[in-house]
Amino acid sequence: MKVLIVGSGGREHAIAHSVAKSPKVDKIYCAPGNAGIAELCECVDIKAMELEKLADFAESNQIDLTIVGMDDPLVAGIVDVFEAKGLRVFGPRKNAAIIEGSKAFSKDLMKKYNIPTAAYETFSDADKALSYLSTCNYPIVLKADGLALGKGVLICMNEDEAKAGVKTIMQDKQFGDAGNNMVVEEFLVGREVSVLCYSDGTTIKAMTSAQDHKRAKDNDEGLNTGGMGTFSPSPFYTDEIKQFCEDKVFGPTIAAMKEEGRTFVGILFVGLILTADGPKVLEYNARFGDPEAQVVLPRMKTDIIDVLEACIDGKLADINLEFEDNAAVCVILASDGYPEQYEKGKIITGLENFADKDGYYIFHSGTASKDGNIVTNGGRVLGVTAKGDTLLEARANAYEAVNWVSFENKYYRNDIGKAINEA
Repeated sequence: MKVLIVGSGGREHAIAHSVAKSPKVDKIYCAPGNAGIAELCECVDIKAMELEKLADFAESNQIDLTIVGMDDPLVAGIVDVFEAKGLRVFGPRKNAAIIEGSKAFSKDLMKKYNIPTAAYETFSDADKALSYLSTCNYPIVLKADGLALGKGVLICMNEDEAKAGVKTIMQDKQFGDAGNNMVVEEFLVGREVSVLCYSDGTTIKAMTSAQDHKRAKDNDEGLNTGGMGTFSPSPFYTDEIKQFCEDKVFGPTIAAMKEEGRTFVGILFVGLILTADGPKVLEYNARFGDPEAQVVLPRMKTDIIDVLEACIDGKLADINLEFEDNAAVCVILASDGYPEQYEKGKIITGLENFADKDGYYIFHSGTASKDGNIVTNGGRVLGVTAKGDTLLEARANAYEAVNWVSFENKYYRNDIGKAINEA
């Protein structure tokens, strides 16, 4: 069969790696892809938001399955466009992808259906938001309502910081139209855990857990990013917590979406925080996480094509979802200055060191080919992933492998997975 993957980051590279392992797949395309993805796929020069062009390509090339990796095209309705042409595509329709596209929608959904989450208020008027700040207990969290590349969340320690945050989000529009509306949320304390789930609209099956590191610098300092590294599984996500989440979060969310006439078929990414009062939902996403996919998918034993097709066909209950009994750690190599100003076009060396190294992976995020070299082409450049029998072993392997690859202004956090020492 022929498969098309939509996207250009480390997540899409990890998806392509899993798809390439399936004996059912003969040919993989990726639009637009990157320099690493090009080693597995034929890259197509169509941007992820060129929905009609992508659908036309899939139709004319007789693509059997399209997998949408990115949030923007999902929220924009790429699945609806493909389905209108009778094409098989994996991901939620536009009316279901709103669970990620609008934080206000997802918070209201959780409130209506008693899914545990932080207390909140929603604002579309900056002056009203500013007035509300004087009534808050600090710290608080400000969230741009729409998509902001994982960066539209501000933790404010006092009222002055919160006022500056309202200005950033709603008045200066640093995150564009994502800041037309804003959620002001109770600040919760606890460990964060990411759980990606497959859903066919009725049945939901959770994958192995992961834990992301969002801040740019060590010790969770610096600005929020798209993710600087992750590990899987989370030792803090116990069997008891898992059962609670399946009963009170995952299943109820899919049932709520169906009740609302927004049947959710695709990946439900649930961002959890494990508080003293129990697990609560921080956010939903409607696709594989990045960099969570880089540690979860390499550990998945079940053929990804079987799972995705079962979701589309409403037969996920028939799938036995299995993961390896081991661990994985991913360290993101970024361009120094990310997530603000950084340089591109730096030559990358040492990529060949990952060839034929069992249990080690190099997933490309922001790379391009230029004059016979692979060069940096983004803030997050590469994801170095390594497996191990234990989390500690996987972490040691990942940080060993970080030294195998080099480029000017290479930056990475030194404490990815450090929390596993506390488990």
